[in-house]
Amino acid sequence: MTATLYRDGAFVPDDWTFLDLEAPVPDAGEAIVLPLERFLEVFSGLGPDLRLGVLVASGEDVSRLVPHLDRVEMVAVDFPVFSDGRGYSSARLLRQRMAFSGEIRAVGDVLLDQIPLMKRVGFTAFSITHEPTRRALEAGQDVGVPLYLQPVGCTREVPGGARSWARRPSTGAQQY
Repeated sequence: MTATLYRDGAFVPDDWTFLDLEAPVPDAGEAIVLPLERFLEVFSGLGPDLRLGVLVASGEDVSRLVPHLDRVEMVAVDFPVFSDGRGYSSARLLRQRMAFSGEIRAVGDVLLDQIPLMKRVGFTAFSITHEPTRRALEAGQDVGVPLYLQPVGCTREVPGGARSWARRPSTGAQQY
């Protein structure tokens, strides 16, 4: 079976098992990922030795995880389509407001051009099923973004005056 998990510049084996709503939850040892609703429902009955991950659907309220984040090792954020950007906000909230230090994984429709932006908001792993993206990553074509126009509080920001709304028109430029 071909590895689909991309982390630290390479495809690696995935040791997490994604369970659906009806699947039995093991008592210990397994690395499992439960949908958020199921996780919250069974959390108090989960063994202390069980490695836990949570799958957050696009648009779900990640703040519901706050009381349980000390037990969670991985949060998988679903991207049902590449144009659904709500997962970026989920990752940012987990990292910045909730101080989550575990793995945040993008799953679903993840494309090559999105990866640098996803890394910037806190994603550390990517489940790649899009074949052209997979081929590009295998060929070492991990893209970068040389200039970010939206600040996120990191040290490498756009220099002052580089934002389009802050630019002065050049002499002779047409005004709109």
